Amino acid sequence: MPGLTLVIDTATAACSVALIDKGQVIARNHQVVGRGHAERLVPMIAELPGGGRADRILVDCGPGSFTGIRVGLAAARGLALGWNVPVSGYSSVALIAAAALNRTGAPALAAVLEGGHGELFMQTFASDLQPLDTLASRPPAATLAALDGRPAAGSGLAPLRALDPGLVGEDSWPDAGDAVLLPVAARALSPRPLYGRAPDAKVPAVR
Repeated sequence: MPGLTLVIDTATAACSVALIDKGQVIARNHQVVGRGHAERLVPMIAELPGGGRADRILVDCGPGSFTGIRVGLAAARGLALGWNVPVSGYSSVALIAAAALNRTGAPALAAVLEGGHGELFMQTFASDLQPLDTLASRPPAATLAALDGRPAAGSGLAPLRALDPGLVGEDSWPDAGDAVLLPVAARALSPRPLYGRAPDAKVPAVR
């Protein structure tokens, strides 16, 4: 990552920020807050060296919490405008996979996050972080079937363990500091929401 990069991650129950310089994490703050990202995010950025001021901004676009995703994107866009710096995005599942693959050295791994209405977000990645399937939101049983015995990581493993106590995986949340592990293509998304499923609210049909 050229120059100083501020990373913002609020797409899940975790809220985290990091400063990355020349491929090294120089400061990070990661908290599992559940809710209240809007109240915690700005103080966390302000606590970073230099108040978090950076040459570019990187933000988690989702999937995850609709509200959390919007909080992070709004903050990233606002700071980018105020500082006159570029902003780009990455996906929460890619970040989870990058961190877990780095820790485990597995040849392939599925990132599984909590979704809405009892469903789980899942996407599988190879060791070089190339996607092996498309992001999908499924009920736990269908997610377990799609997992097909591969190891998993993320915040959505509890429902899978209830179905398969022998599931190989590690519980984890997206952490902004792990963005240093993402390849260039994985951190070049447009800073727009990646919800992973259709919104709950439906536009009434025209009569």
